[in-house]
Amino acid sequence: MKIRSIIVDDSPLNIEVLSDLLQEENHDISLVGTAGNGEEALELISSKEPDLVFLDVEMPDMNGFEVLASLPEINFKTIFVTAFSRYAIQAIRFNALDYLVKPIDPKELKLAIRRYRSNGNSQHQNQIQNALYNLNKKNALDQVLFLPTQEGGMKMVLRDIIRIEGDRNYSTFYLSNSKTKISSKTLGHFEEILSGKEFFRCHRSFIINRHHIGKIQKDSFLMRDGSEIPISRRRKAEARAWFINS
Repeated sequence: MKIRSIIVDDSPLNIEVLSDLLQEENHDISLVGTAGNGEEALELISSKEPDLVFLDVEMPDMNGFEVLASLPEINFKTIFVTAFSRYAIQAIRFNALDYLVKPIDPKELKLAIRRYRSNGNSQHQNQIQNALYNLNKKNALDQVLFLPTQEGGMKMVLRDIIRIEGDRNYSTFYLSNSKTKISSKTLGHFEEILSGKEFFRCHRSFIINRHHIGKIQKDSFLMRDGSEIPISRRRKAEARAWFINS
């Protein structure tokens, strides 16, 4: 069965490029329509009932997130397309959603479609709602991080994360309620999406939340829960500067 897809983008050229790429490389994808703005997108989604929507993030009048927020329910998967808005990408990545950066790399498009085929749809609406929630939060610590699991997914508020400890291909989250959560993503993955003044990777095995630091010592951070987190030798100066300026 072919995958019914639509493209939403305010640029006719971008629509043409993505349409050509889909037709050249993905023969099981049927492009059932295109829309040049948010209002057209809402009408098209309602009438065509797509399986997959390629959705431009930055559009005048109604952006991609506002399109999704206007829908009563989301019965399709979304691959966001963006010209790199860091804030939007952070909201997308926090919630394990897929995206492509313009100009679209054909290899990245193939990978995104491969992920679409292999991933289920059960948590997608929840992930979208979390992303919309994050975009409305001015304080970064109030945002929600979504972690896919074999059972579906789990989410946690950034403020509640004391530290993340990496062990090869797994990461353990230590939370303020004394619980732990394990993810099959590496520490490097979380270092990338949590980069900013709130979190810092002070050691190859640890990322810490500045909100939970008690004090900085010569070679370690003493956290408010009593744990002592080492600072690697090569990150000492950077760690101290981050702590003082955060």
